[in-house]
Amino acid sequence: MRKDEREAMHRERLHAMLTFERALWEGGATNIAGVDEVGRGSLAGPVVAACVVLPEDFSVTGINDSKKLSAKRREALCGTICETALAYGVGAVDNQAIDRINILEATKLAMKAAINEAAAMLEGRGAGPIGHVLVDALTLDGIGLPQTAIIKGDEKSVTVAAASIVAKVWRDRLMDEYHKEYPQYAFDANKGYGTRLHFEGISAAGLSPIHRKTFCAKATKGPNALP
Repeated sequence: MRKDEREAMHRERLHAMLTFERALWEGGATNIAGVDEVGRGSLAGPVVAACVVLPEDFSVTGINDSKKLSAKRREALCGTICETALAYGVGAVDNQAIDRINILEATKLAMKAAINEAAAMLEGRGAGPIGHVLVDALTLDGIGLPQTAIIKGDEKSVTVAAASIVAKVWRDRLMDEYHKEYPQYAFDANKGYGTRLHFEGISAAGLSPIHRKTFCAKATKGPNALP
């Protein structure tokens, strides 16, 4: 595929992924926020959500579901998104809270924290309030904002996809830092998910302080198995 053909394909995809946003803008809404999370299925570390508010003239191509992008591409896009966004925010809920209230409720808390942070940035920049929230798959109670839940939103909405990239990059960086503290679990490679090396680390060393005990109870085997 030639470079111009590839660029045309990316522009066409961007246009398609702005369908939800355009409908809201045309209906008079402003400051459309996209929200997504990463880390729901991880055995360790927090669940992280991001909220991104993009300008109506946003034209950066290549935005996609973060899972479909290379780490290098995510890093580059994350920087561009944060530089061009009207506002963004990140929320995280740690493993202890996940064990206490369950992953779904923890995810919602992280999303609400990300929305609040983005709203504060908008206000600080004099850009007004968030007008509508596009959420990947979930409905959030108590946010006081109109919202739309989009199944596979990170594939269908550019603002949700942008949020997925910011959340993924933020969480990956955090797990890389945790790897320095707990290298036996290979967090730099698996980001807390259940790979062979991760399970071997649990079997040899038991659980670290950042593991989710409710997630690991069935996975942990051998002399360090949970009761």
